Amino acid sequence: MASSIVTLRTTGTQLACPKSENCLLDVLELHDVEVEYQCRSGYCGACRLKLVKGEVTYRQQPLAFINQGEILPCCCMPLTDIELEI
Repeated sequence: MASSIVTLRTTGTQLACPKSENCLLDVLELHDVEVEYQCRSGYCGACRLKLVKGEVTYRQQPLAFINQGEILPCCCMPLTDIELEI
């Protein structure tokens, strides 16, 4: 699979998420989806999102604690098509 589909639950918008991208946050920014984040300013955890469906993998271990059903898009990529509560 060359890319996964990311569905935004609130609008039903579907975005292509190419496996070649660095992280899910980059993909969301590429599609002009506003996500709060501060990781590039040294604070981890601000970008956490609720994962409704699907699976992600972390390319690096998250620095922030995340609860069951949450993801940090700054350091993960979809393994499957996913749906986000956004």
